[in-house]
Amino acid sequence: MNKKMTSAEIGKLWTVHMGNTLSKCVLSYFLQHVEDPEIKTVVNDALNLTNDLLERTDHLFKNENSPVPIGLTEKDVDLDAPRLYSDLFYLYYLKYVTKAGLSIYSTAIPLMMREDVKEFILYSNSNTIELINKVKGALDKKGYLQEPATIPIPENVMYISKQSYLNGFLGEVRPLHALEIAHLFDNIENNITSKALLTGFTQVAKKDDVKSFLLRGKKMAMHHIQQLSEKLSKEDLPSPPLIDDLVEASTISPFSDKLMMTHKIDMFSMKIRTYANAMSLNGRRDIGATYGKLLFDIGRYVEDGANIMIDHGWMEQPPHAVNRDQLGSN
Repeated sequence: MNKKMTSAEIGKLWTVHMGNTLSKCVLSYFLQHVEDPEIKTVVNDALNLTNDLLERTDHLFKNENSPVPIGLTEKDVDLDAPRLYSDLFYLYYLKYVTKAGLSIYSTAIPLMMREDVKEFILYSNSNTIELINKVKGALDKKGYLQEPATIPIPENVMYISKQSYLNGFLGEVRPLHALEIAHLFDNIENNITSKALLTGFTQVAKKDDVKSFLLRGKKMAMHHIQQLSEKLSKEDLPSPPLIDDLVEASTISPFSDKLMMTHKIDMFSMKIRTYANAMSLNGRRDIGATYGKLLFDIGRYVEDGANIMIDHGWMEQPPHAVNRDQLGSN
C-alpha cells in the first residue's frame, strides 16, 4: 500500500464519495416519509449501503493523507419538510441512480491498479448490483416494473448484404434492431424519472436562477422523451409512461438549492454517457443524428449549470494535475 494512488483511482474515489454524500441526504429524507413496509426496507438498504461506502472512501482518503471531500451535508436537507414524492417514486428513483452508480463502477474497474482501491470498487459494484435487483424485485412485485418490448427470435443467422441497412432518413428503412430498442427504452425511462424529480425540484427551488435552470431541465427531459419515444412508436413499439403523478403538491423544500443543482448536473452529465453508449451501438443514421442533437442540448445545459454553481460558490474542485507553467513562473 506504499504505492501512490493514480489519477484514475483518486478521481473515481472522489466521484463516488461526492455522489454518496448526495445520496445520504436524499435517502435520509425519503426514509422519513416512506410508509410502505417493502419500499421502506429497500430505501433503508440503500441508505445503509450509502453510509457504508462513505465510511470506506473516508478511510481510503485519510490513509492517503488526502483531504476528504465535503460534498453535501446535513445542512443541505430538511428532514422535517413535508413529503414531496410518493413511496412508489422512491423505487423509480433508486433504479435511476443505481444505474448511474453502476456506470461509474464498471468504467473504473479496468483502471484500478492498487489492490485496496480495486477491492473497494468491486465491492461497490457488487453491492449496487444487489441493490438494483432488490429495487426491480419490489417494482415487479407491485406490478410497476416496465420491460422493453419483445421481438421475434431469429429463425437463423443472417448477414447484412446492403448499405441501405444504415438508412434512416431516405429510401428503404429497416426496423429497429434489438440494441437500438433496448437503449431507446432505457434512455426514455431515465428521462421519465428525471422529469418527475425535476417537477418536484421546480416546485420548491428558492433562487430564481436555480428555479429557471431546473424548469429548463424539466422541459428538456420532456423534449427528449418525445424525440426518443417517436422512434419506438413509429414501429408500434411501447414506451414507458410518465410518472409525474407521483410528485406531491408541496412547495416547501426538503433540499437546498445547492443539492438540487448538484443532483441534476451530475445526472445530466451521466446522461451524456448513456446517450453516447446508445449512439455507439446504433446502426441507423436517423437515430445517430437524434442522439447527436440531444447530446448537444445536454452539453450546453450542464455547462450553464456549472456556471450557476460557480457563481454561488457551490462547486467543489476535484483533484487535478500540477500546473507546471505556474510553478516555473514562480
